[in-house]
Parts: sequence; C-alpha cells; structure tokens
Amino acid sequence: MEKRTLENFEWINKPENFVVDRNRVLIETRPETDLWQRTYYGFQNANAPAFVTSLNGDFSFEVKAEFEETAFRYDQCGVLLFIDNENWVKVSVEYENETFARLGSVVTNLGFSDWATTDIPAGISEMWYRVSRRGQDLYIENSVDGTGFRQMRMLHLHKASVEIKVGVYACSPLKSSFNAVFSEFKSGPCLWPEYETHK
Repeated sequence: MEKRTLENFEWINKPENFVVDRNRVLIETRPETDLWQRTYYGFQNANAPAFVTSLNGDFSFEVKAEFEETAFRYDQCGVLLFIDNENWVKVSVEYENETFARLGSVVTNLGFSDWATTDIPAGISEMWYRVSRRGQDLYIENSVDGTGFRQMRMLHLHKASVEIKVGVYACSPLKSSFNAVFSEFKSGPCLWPEYETHK
C-alpha cells in the first residue's frame, strides 16, 4: 500500500477544533457526540466528526489512531466506513476505566447497530487499523505496532454501494473531550486474499 495525502478528504460533522496536515489529523472531540443506531439503547446518534474520502471497488485502507491524553469513559477514536447514517462501520479503541479499554467494532446495517469488543489494557493509547473490502464484505484487522496485523472481524454490509466513504472518526458520548490524532494514512489494492474453494 502507498501513503496518501489528505487533499481529497472531507468532513462529516465538521468539528470546531481540528488540525489537518499533509498526513496527520487532530480532532478535538465535543461532549455528547457519538455514532449509534437503535439497538438495545433505542437512541439514534449521528453527530460524531469524521474525516473521510471516497473509495470505489475493492481496496485496503490503513491508519494509525491514538489518544493524545488520558480519556474519559466511552471516549473513542478509530476508522469509519460510511455509506449513510443507517449503514456504516466503525472500528476503535474505546476507553472504559483505568484498568481496561475496549477494542471493538460496530456494524450498522439498515438502521441497526451491533457491538463486538475485546478488553485490552487501558495503557494502550495507540492502535493501527486495516480495513479491506471485497464487494459488500469487509475484513478488519488491528496492530499494536503497525507491522503485525491480527484479524478482528469479517462482516457484510447489506446495502450495496460501489462507492464508500472511508476515513477516521472520534467522539465523546458523555460530557468529556479529548484530542484524537491520526497518521500514517495508506490505501491501495485489496490485501485480503480472495477465497478459493477446495474441490
């Protein structure tokens, strides 16, 4: 994959305070910002800031995300794949408490979100993500060092879309704020090998 500059990125819910350099983005979150649709909690939130670009067809996208400072419960930052407010995927570390954080993903299909997580030490303040697309299927990986990637999830987006917006997001669902920093943006042909049936 190749490093990419950020000229063709655009904001969804543009934040009040941010910095965009050639290959680095800083987002200062505002309180009570989130992305979630209906499931269990009943509410619908779609006001988290995201910095995205449009990609067509099959691809892989990679980025480093980090908390610049100590976070508050539910503070989160990571990758967003976005079709519309009722069809999207977010992948992130979400701060829980001084002991652990949640590395996880939310897949929202046709207006309903799910949430899959695993607990990680709270001291982990940075994470690399790689998302690969083949058709309507996505493969999500993460890495603690930017080199060795591990599978997080395989998923399907029910709404067909040749073009999808891909980028980064950060939010603070409660009454808090923090700085999220993103760097090492890369994209290129899909790195997720095609499945071959064994006959």
